[in-house]
Amino acid sequence: MAANEDQEMELEALRSIYEGDGCFRELSPVSFQYRIGENGDPKAFLIEVSWPETYPQTAPVISMDAFFNNTISSAVKQSILDKLMVEVEANLGTAMTYTLFEYAKDNKELFMENQPVNTVTSVSNSIAIGTPDVPASKKKEKKEQLSKTQKRKLADKTDNKGELPRGWNWVDVIK
Repeated sequence: MAANEDQEMELEALRSIYEGDGCFRELSPVSFQYRIGENGDPKAFLIEVSWPETYPQTAPVISMDAFFNNTISSAVKQSILDKLMVEVEANLGTAMTYTLFEYAKDNKELFMENQPVNTVTSVSNSIAIGTPDVPASKKKEKKEQLSKTQKRKLADKTDNKGELPRGWNWVDVIK
């Protein structure tokens, strides 16, 4: 039972530490995700830590299989996992989820140094024939044209503000 008590204490600590932090997400009481880096950062990655039944005495399961990490090469992912496992071995027997997340935040640049930066460039390289300073003409959206009869029916259904009366779509259940 000591393992469950340790897990409950660490869970409470994690909730209080990361309250309001957009990078932290609790998937379940024994599974957590933390995003290292900002959303638009090409070197950002997501770590998922799951606790087994005997967590503080045994190593947590660390995963980087989230869809967020699809742009990271598998060699870099494995390197990050290896470095995190070294940290796990050093902290075995103690609550280490916070320590792992902070270690990853502190060493983000070291972890991602071998990751090639794939910047997404806009694909608006169109070839214009003629004068280059003339902006491309935009199509104007056409409004739906209603006939007089359609307008009259619409006005009869709605009040003077253009809203339908209360209960117009209610179903008479008593019939």
